[in-house]
Amino acid sequence: MFGKKSKDVPYKGGSLFGSTTIAWETQFKEGNSMWKVPRLIRLNDNIVVREDETAVFFRDGKVLTYFDQPGRYALTDFNAPIVGPLVKELSGVQQQAEVYYLQRRVMDGKFGSETPYQFMDPAFGIVNIKAFGEYRWKVTDPALFINQFVGTFNIESSTDVESRLKDQIVVLLYNALGKMKDTGMKITDIPSNLTTIEQAILGMAPSNFQQYGVGIDKIQGINISLPDEVQKAIDTRSEMSVLGVNYMQYQAGQAMVDAAKNPNGFAGLGAGMGVGMGAGAGVGYAMGGQMMYNQQSAMQQQPGTQSAAPQNAQGRPCPKCGTLVQPNVNFCPNCGNDMRVQTPATIKCPKCQAEIPANSKFCPECGQKITG
Repeated sequence: MFGKKSKDVPYKGGSLFGSTTIAWETQFKEGNSMWKVPRLIRLNDNIVVREDETAVFFRDGKVLTYFDQPGRYALTDFNAPIVGPLVKELSGVQQQAEVYYLQRRVMDGKFGSETPYQFMDPAFGIVNIKAFGEYRWKVTDPALFINQFVGTFNIESSTDVESRLKDQIVVLLYNALGKMKDTGMKITDIPSNLTTIEQAILGMAPSNFQQYGVGIDKIQGINISLPDEVQKAIDTRSEMSVLGVNYMQYQAGQAMVDAAKNPNGFAGLGAGMGVGMGAGAGVGYAMGGQMMYNQQSAMQQQPGTQSAAPQNAQGRPCPKCGTLVQPNVNFCPNCGNDMRVQTPATIKCPKCQAEIPANSKFCPECGQKITG
């Protein structure tokens, strides 16, 4: 970071005439892409540059030169273009330069969108999405880097540099999404195109970051989040595809599953009916059987008289297809199941061992196909 306090100045020793040996100590480099020497350099100072560093000399809003080879550099009168003449003509003002150290190694950073991107989808309309991810970058041109970030943007810390970089990456990500949307990509296609989006950002990065003296080496871990209601709709479509049912069958199955969880009223029959998300058309048979039996019971009753059938003899659901069967019937009129045989209402999924309705075609918990 720039602007270390005096007690944190990473100097190494000293010499005569007020000169100093300047070096960026290791303990101050962790997580920082650059560091500004807290005082102006003078003649006879020594600048130490290590293999993973570059020392840049900056004065009057521009870079004078930089050292990118490891070694110790003594600033003498031979370095006059850097430190300037000892005495400036007519003014007597000593000309000195600032020194910025830059990391030459690859740096890791994270990016995330603060404002959502409005994705126009043909099925869901305008969907507000946010994106997050990671990137790797490095300084490719020290002179451009300092001229742009220090001279133009007046950047004072590594945090400020990375903030500007991540904002630019988010812009490129949104541009990539816009181009892919124009080619027909839908909101439901995004999860399967994350790698393509990463490559699109990398393809646009050179023309956008070279002007800053920065290279983007990698974009990874992109996570594009959707609103809860849109994500729920996408999950529903996925389940319908796995179960092989249409939307009406899926909704009917969901309603019967919810009813089976209610121990009161007709919902109590749900568990015995064995109707799950994989029941498909069996839901319709069960409901049709219920309606037919209710009509027959109503016809047997006369105004002012009691029903010919006992009040508790309203039939029982077939454990195989869910059709409501009258008490005195031995075989299910819908599927031919022997009602005299006690068939379990539920079975265990062979994959996740969840208790599921016996007539399920797919496990509602894990999607496993049920055979038998």
